[in-house]
Amino acid sequence: MRLDHLNEATAIGAVKDVNGTSVSVTLRADRSSGLSFVGGQGYRIGQIGSFVKIPVGYMDLFGIVSQVGASAVPESMAKELPNGLRWMTVQLIGEGYRTGRFERGISQYPTIDDEVHLVSETDLRVIYGRTNRQNHLVRVGHIAGSESIDALVDINKLVTRHAAIVGTTGSGKSTTVAGILNVLSDEDRFPSARIVVLDLHGEYSKALGDRATVFKISSDSQNKNERRLCIPFWALSFDEMLRVTFGTLPSDGKARNIILERVIAAKAESLKISPIAGMSEANLSADSPVPFSLNKLWHELYGREFGTYYSAKGSPLDPVNWAYERDAEGNDLVGDAEAAIPPRFRKVKNDKDDPEKINWIPDGLNIRAQLEALGSKLRISRYDFLLRAGDWHPTLEGKVVKGLAGLMKDWLGSPAPITILDLSGVPSAMMNDIIGNVLRVIYDGLFWARNLSEGGRERPLLIVMEEAHAYLNDNFDGAASIVTQRIVKEGRKYGIGAMIVSQRPSEINPTILSQCGTFFAMRLSNSTDRSHVTGALSDNLEGLTNMLPILRTGEAIILGEAVGLPMRTMIQAPPKGKRPDSQDPIICDELSPDDSMTPGGWNIRRFTNTNYDDFVETWLQQSPILSKTN
Repeated sequence: MRLDHLNEATAIGAVKDVNGTSVSVTLRADRSSGLSFVGGQGYRIGQIGSFVKIPVGYMDLFGIVSQVGASAVPESMAKELPNGLRWMTVQLIGEGYRTGRFERGISQYPTIDDEVHLVSETDLRVIYGRTNRQNHLVRVGHIAGSESIDALVDINKLVTRHAAIVGTTGSGKSTTVAGILNVLSDEDRFPSARIVVLDLHGEYSKALGDRATVFKISSDSQNKNERRLCIPFWALSFDEMLRVTFGTLPSDGKARNIILERVIAAKAESLKISPIAGMSEANLSADSPVPFSLNKLWHELYGREFGTYYSAKGSPLDPVNWAYERDAEGNDLVGDAEAAIPPRFRKVKNDKDDPEKINWIPDGLNIRAQLEALGSKLRISRYDFLLRAGDWHPTLEGKVVKGLAGLMKDWLGSPAPITILDLSGVPSAMMNDIIGNVLRVIYDGLFWARNLSEGGRERPLLIVMEEAHAYLNDNFDGAASIVTQRIVKEGRKYGIGAMIVSQRPSEINPTILSQCGTFFAMRLSNSTDRSHVTGALSDNLEGLTNMLPILRTGEAIILGEAVGLPMRTMIQAPPKGKRPDSQDPIICDELSPDDSMTPGGWNIRRFTNTNYDDFVETWLQQSPILSKTN
């Protein structure tokens, strides 16, 4: 199919100045109305963000209008102002051949007095007229202003070259993510799709529940698609585990070394009892994902740190000689490792005339506060997803019902194409570390299994990172940021793609943002956020990014490798019943109370004697769903 024949109807001006990728154009005097008709259809001339083409030999150069009027006059010609204020600045973006093939970038520049033509809808059909019958193209919406032209993106480059979806609150960002994931998880077209969503606010269960397995801390046992979220501590590296369990240790390194030695010994003992294929004492390290009992380790260290002993009876390191307190029946209060109940010890006693001498167990590690904090975590249900992780929780001997293979099968081998990890119940203080741990476990697994059918090369994985600004900030030392930088730099080779979703792109590590090959840029009012998006793009597209503050809700400018040319798109939203749970609460419904289906709002009369028991219980449980049967 050929582009429109160049004629007087499409000609709107001529090139008068070329400066790098910017071209200054004077508009023709006979276009005084600002309107041109092509094939009976009217086109506005000089619309910011619209396409123009410049014929050069057997090809057309394509550009985007970025300025119109006095500000578009070249500086060298500002004093002369030929043709009054009828100037236009065009940013070149690519070239198209008359056969319908388009390429990004330009191989040659226009020259002075080359004609400039508007791009008609027929041209747009040729540019964007590829069909989603091509396996690698998916429809995400339609071109803004041309509902008959599909907005198609290349799924290969969208996933493996990484993508970013950015937009301020209320721009339709979450709905856009849900719409795109609905397309990518279509069972007929992509029966082996594999997508993991890191959902920080529990928004996507409602939108994607029919095609997703949802893992959440407080799962609904009545929902067959919901399962309990478990992230076993022993699957983490040694340093990752320290951060989320013991926290910051003394700087002298003594405590860290002792804990390191004990962890290795505990894993070696566990390996003897429950051998693991591919793991032996020869290649065992503190970072090896081998189950061991953290409860037992905590209990032993607690005894060493808080313990006292009868100095007259023998060695202070032999628990037989430890000076336990006793209960009313005379039993030693040795504690309970599995229940995280600490031992209780008698006070130091060194009276001169008292033959019973009780002293502290020597060589303490100065980690009393850390042990008290870890004991609390072991007892509090909020941390069960990590420290008492269901079938992955080790016995005191290090035995588990399910191993790492079971965890990977749940996350990466689910029958549903989408796995949602609902992290809304994770304590905020450890959110960054938990996300970093999850990403690292997934990355390591796919990296080493890259040559297997379950690896990323044969079945690529897309990781969607919602609210990315909360954990991918400029802190280069953050666990999540470190792993994500590795994913966006190296993940393509192993079939791991990232989709970064954020309302504040300026707060995202610039290294991560710059590696995103495709952008879905939605409404962004903040100038700093817009500049970060513009700076991350490889193209000179200020003309388009300057439009970001005025985009409509649900509208996005798609730029980058997954599209042949940038396009302003109305994203196809999912049906109303399958949208993310992120809509604004209704303050006052526009309908009358009798007609309204809204359950809330200020214009609905309520009882004043409401019971707040459930209110407080959900708060204390740190879960919006009551666990008890009402």
